[in-house]
Amino acid sequence: MTIIEKIIANHSGQASVKPGDIVDVFIDTRAARDFGGANVVKNLLENGLLIADASRTIFTFDCNPGGSDQKYAQNQHYCRQFAREKGIHIYDVDAGVGTHLAIDNGLAWPGSTFVSTDSHANIMGAIASFGQGMGDQDIAAAWAKGAVWFKVPASVRINLNGSRPADVTAKDIVLNLLNIFGANKLLGYSVEIYGEETEKFSLDERVTISSMGTEMGAILIIFPTTPGLIAELKRITYTDYPMVTADADAVYENTFDIDLSKFVPMVAKPGHPEDDTAVDNVRNRKIDSGFIGSCTNGRLEDLRAAASILKGKKVAPGVVLKIVPATDAIWTQALREGLIGIFKEAGAMVSNAGCAGCAAGQIGQNGPGEVTISTGNRNFEGKQGKGFVYLASPSIVAASAVAGFITTPDQIPAKPSEFPNTAILKSAVREKIKTIKPTVVEGRVWVIKRDNIDTDMIFHNRYLTITDIKEMGQYSFDNLKGYEDFSKKAKAGDIVLCGKNFGAGSSRQQAVDCFISLGISCILAESYGAIYERNAINAAMPILIYKPKLLADLDLSDGDNVRVNFENGEIVNLRNNKSGNLEKFYDAQMAIYRNGGLL
Repeated sequence: MTIIEKIIANHSGQASVKPGDIVDVFIDTRAARDFGGANVVKNLLENGLLIADASRTIFTFDCNPGGSDQKYAQNQHYCRQFAREKGIHIYDVDAGVGTHLAIDNGLAWPGSTFVSTDSHANIMGAIASFGQGMGDQDIAAAWAKGAVWFKVPASVRINLNGSRPADVTAKDIVLNLLNIFGANKLLGYSVEIYGEETEKFSLDERVTISSMGTEMGAILIIFPTTPGLIAELKRITYTDYPMVTADADAVYENTFDIDLSKFVPMVAKPGHPEDDTAVDNVRNRKIDSGFIGSCTNGRLEDLRAAASILKGKKVAPGVVLKIVPATDAIWTQALREGLIGIFKEAGAMVSNAGCAGCAAGQIGQNGPGEVTISTGNRNFEGKQGKGFVYLASPSIVAASAVAGFITTPDQIPAKPSEFPNTAILKSAVREKIKTIKPTVVEGRVWVIKRDNIDTDMIFHNRYLTITDIKEMGQYSFDNLKGYEDFSKKAKAGDIVLCGKNFGAGSSRQQAVDCFISLGISCILAESYGAIYERNAINAAMPILIYKPKLLADLDLSDGDNVRVNFENGEIVNLRNNKSGNLEKFYDAQMAIYRNGGLL
């Protein structure tokens, strides 16, 4: 049998298996991440399922360490509550990439099985383990049953013959393989890699190559164990593991002989990991940013390679370099070795361990039009942001960050490339037609008699990236309990009446602009947060102050129609014609209002 056939047979109670067989495979370690973990829990609860073995079940919070996104934070907390109840271990936001933690902590080992809600769980092929990324229902089944059904894949063998060129890294090797096989020629296969040079590969190098099996469409890229690998794993986990190899008479559907000596440093062009070219073909392409990290290249050897290039140098002016170690243990060792200091001296940003830009949950994202060179495994459009992402080795990324353009370590210029001093943004000045602003308005009043309504209640911070005022109205009050549907019910011309200290909190202009977006005609409150008051006046949003007894004087109820005069401060309840007084606009407020705003 091939390696994968032997592992599946050993975990399914079968003497042997062959491609096409469908068997229940016992899973040694069953993981769920913060991405997908909450759905795993929901699947279990909704179907009345229990945990088969909590000691083999883990959470890994690696997509968004720190919970900087509200939905991730919510899911993480939900999973923590479930874990406490069920006795499940969590590798929390301070730990790092789950698949790397599994290898380094002995949760996966040669000959083992491992599943996760991570499409790169097949990284376990680096240690001759069968790892698979699976969906929420599959993982829930594994947690409840301890096993999942699997169709035994056919295996192919790749022989990497010849010597590795000195300037070719593990990342270059897998990009060369992607260039040869593309995204689907190995689709659905278990790929075993052999060769005299491959037996010298370190664990970190194997991890880089196996992690991109997903991008090649393979079930996994698997390396047979070697005495060197077993010794390296023992040093990390303090455990002696058995050798795992294919049988001498194993049957492969195909065998490919490839000349490793002809491999060259490669770069994947934006959009497709398999769209690879020699780095010479994109050399001198100006970049805006660089990223070193991900489950593909966040290992200690990757950081050492980057530090050897960055030492004594500076990141090019205007270029941003972001570095994210794969695990906290790697981060700590990098600190001990002085690598973190080198990165900081070079002007790089170093984040806590995790997936980073690949998972859109940490650092590494780029903006529209931004050109990034990254060590990630994917550069699909929109995957790491809305810019353009080239994939390359840590050495090429570090060299390019210093140069300011794509290059190799041997061709870093004495003077970095700088951005030309030319206008790159078209003028955003809009022609504004001055209109006569009404000083008397009529509208339905929303009586929200609450004090200290803060800016997060008015316009939550999860929407702060919105810059188009037309999009802001829909989020007004969506974090104010009882008024989450305010934007759907509000009509243009409506008036909002609240209590003391309206708009307390942050300086966000959106908490004013959201009401302008909805067409709210004015806001009445007993008092305002100091910054909010200025923001409203400067935006020509009418705000006025009333005395507490006003509501009784007007016999004012929610939904009444009122008329407000900004110049003299008169307010009239049109239901009963009762009137009262507000603090009228002061001169500066009126001047700014009639001008259409401060600007």
